[in-house]
Amino acid sequence: MDYPQVKRNVLLNPGPATTTDTVKYAQVVPDICPREKEFAQIMKEMGEDLVKIVHGDLDKYTAVLFTGSGTVNIDATISSLVPDGKKILILNNGAYSGRGAEVCEYYGMDHINLKFPIDRPIDLVKAEEALKADQDIAVVYCCHHETGTGVLNPIREIGALAHKYGCIIVVDTTSTYAMIPIDMEKDNLDFVMASAQKGLMSMTGLSYVIGKTSILDASKEYPRRSYYTNLYQQYSFIKDKGEMHFTPPVQTIYATRQAIKEYWGVGEEGKWARHQRVWEALHKGLEELGFQNIIPREMQSKLVISVKYPDDPNWDFTKVHDFLYDSGFTIYPGKVSDLPTFRLCSLGTIDVPDIEAFFVALRRALEANKIQIPVQYK
Repeated sequence: MDYPQVKRNVLLNPGPATTTDTVKYAQVVPDICPREKEFAQIMKEMGEDLVKIVHGDLDKYTAVLFTGSGTVNIDATISSLVPDGKKILILNNGAYSGRGAEVCEYYGMDHINLKFPIDRPIDLVKAEEALKADQDIAVVYCCHHETGTGVLNPIREIGALAHKYGCIIVVDTTSTYAMIPIDMEKDNLDFVMASAQKGLMSMTGLSYVIGKTSILDASKEYPRRSYYTNLYQQYSFIKDKGEMHFTPPVQTIYATRQAIKEYWGVGEEGKWARHQRVWEALHKGLEELGFQNIIPREMQSKLVISVKYPDDPNWDFTKVHDFLYDSGFTIYPGKVSDLPTFRLCSLGTIDVPDIEAFFVALRRALEANKIQIPVQYK
């Protein structure tokens, strides 16, 4: 069936991302009870695809699906994977790794919140010092890509360190999964996590943890700190019954099935190449207008750029945002402490022509608000 084309907005925020119409319309399906065998088969195939996207061996790794935003994964992994009497080391260099520390505090878990500068990758020397100093650490947790700043962390090296000291490694890959190539074995990873609305460019409501089944089985004996987000409980229910324990986001799963088909159609290398050329086009446009970014390019993920507000009395982020929004483009505030920034992201089904059109609109927004071009900094 042919459907009318949906108005296309270019989302330059860090997710949800711009989607294809085919993904949108994949949600238009006959009503079905998610306990039917037909739906269970869809779930099974999807779980296997989610593992394959990060080159996981299906005999060693599995996908555990949850209904919720990406934070449900943080809650699930942290609350479920720390043995009794052990600690978790949070390598914290931004808002999203910091959220891991907040989860630990909420549950009253014994943890080390090792803070690093938010504008630099995690320092491996200091991370190893922390591991050497405390033999009670059983889990190391970090973000692959700190979406608040655009800093990319060296997860392969962090994973190797964790394993050197007998720890498991849990990495928040919410904003890199299905974008930056990830290999569970080569990158020394035990658990990763993501949500459908980011790298897969599907809809919100479906999140998933991919991890080692041997560790999941062992976690049955760990303290139960949560009911809804207990990782072992969800894993065992899916394994035994082929269903999520609680109601799944049915339409989002249909959309994600289509998004995965489109991912395989483009391929890992082709998709990552597109994200990189969009990132390059964003830098080119920013430089032409005189904008400065706060993270050195060699430390950036090539997915998010943190742009410093110009020092112009007429600069007003809300007014610029609203002008662009009315033109079909979305920009997003930064998350760099109190430093006034906004973010431009190369996520979603966008390409260089979209970025060129965006900068035409941004120039008009600056002109409409009487902001000097090129923009000025003190």
